[in-house]
Amino acid sequence: MQEDFLHYVWQHQYFDKTDLRTDDGQPITVLRPGHRNPDAGPDFLQARLQLGEVEWSGAVEIHLRASDWHRHQHQSDPKYDQVVLHVVNVADVPVQRTNGSEIPVLAMAARLPAEALVAYEQLRGQPPETLLPCAPLLPRVAELTRTMMLGRTLLERMEQKADRVAELHEQLGQDWEATTWHALAAAFGFQKNSEPLARLAKALPLALLRRYRADARQLAALVFGQAGFLEEEPLDDFSRDLQAEFQFLRHKHNLHGTALAAHEWNFLRLRPANFPTVRLAQLVALLHARPTLFDALLTARDGRALEQFFRAPLPAYWQTHTRPGRPGKVAELGRGSVHLLITNTVVPLRVAYARSIGNPDQVEAALSLLDQLPPERNHLTDAYEAAGFRHTCAADSQALLALQRGYCAPRRCVHCGIGASLLRK
Repeated sequence: MQEDFLHYVWQHQYFDKTDLRTDDGQPITVLRPGHRNPDAGPDFLQARLQLGEVEWSGAVEIHLRASDWHRHQHQSDPKYDQVVLHVVNVADVPVQRTNGSEIPVLAMAARLPAEALVAYEQLRGQPPETLLPCAPLLPRVAELTRTMMLGRTLLERMEQKADRVAELHEQLGQDWEATTWHALAAAFGFQKNSEPLARLAKALPLALLRRYRADARQLAALVFGQAGFLEEEPLDDFSRDLQAEFQFLRHKHNLHGTALAAHEWNFLRLRPANFPTVRLAQLVALLHARPTLFDALLTARDGRALEQFFRAPLPAYWQTHTRPGRPGKVAELGRGSVHLLITNTVVPLRVAYARSIGNPDQVEAALSLLDQLPPERNHLTDAYEAAGFRHTCAADSQALLALQRGYCAPRRCVHCGIGASLLRK
């Protein structure tokens, strides 16, 4: 058993309360169990309890064994002086506050619901490689419970992504256009090259790129030069021309020492269509073709309009070269890649902006874009779909990925609406 099971039964008061008493015999009446504390300090705050003839307001701390109080050094931490009841599975030692006063203890071992504990151990005991620990028990869970949990995980995932956008927005002086550039640049790395592309965006401020937006040659020179790809051999006439242009622009704008090196980019096990150099060419095409980034993405009416935004035609050279000086057939930005950019960048960007202006309708509008995109297919979503979860659009995919990574993989079953439903049954 883990402490989270005791947290669950205390929060929901899901235990035998017959003749409820402290370890030293005081009768206990739980008037209010308190609310979970997500920060440092006791587990439950603002609880109301009657111990004997006295009513107490304060905190409740939960441990598997009472001796964990000492193991965690709570006896010397003033934050725990507000604890009025110590709820434990086994009361093996008495515990005190910093002033030496003893804290009443409630031992729960004989009061836990046996069937819920069996279900909990069954969920927690699944092998680490099991993606969905509750799969054998899912037929016992109502469809409405699953739907509500997926709605919750979708919101959690989008809120987390929007939080990262908001943090970036603050770092960039609350400039939404610059925020969009940095977010898009990192997203064009598609995991394997997200980190170097994020660093490239810092090395190429949007204010500088805007000065050369109308000239695709100078724009390409800046991007590929700062990325370190104009120092490689062999170079053809076109890339040598870009190299010369970059040397001029680097000196003009004092960009010395800020460029990345070619070896910092990842090519291993990538198809040519996913080479970072190809993504850079697509990014250059987008910067050249779109006068604004943020306004265009914010005002796009639907998923189709957003797809059109990303359909920036590649210049002729980049249609036939996978790297400067290296011929190869290059396809345009694929539809699946566009959908990932909308899902992972555009929607969080719009949610972050809607939150910043306090407009919940725009949050709903941003999330509705996910309903218009096809589902993402991978081994995780396939496993959940096979278990009977709905998977018809990108919103479903995002919800399932959040469910897996936030609840199933770390075995946080008692925090999941589906797992909690099984424990109640």
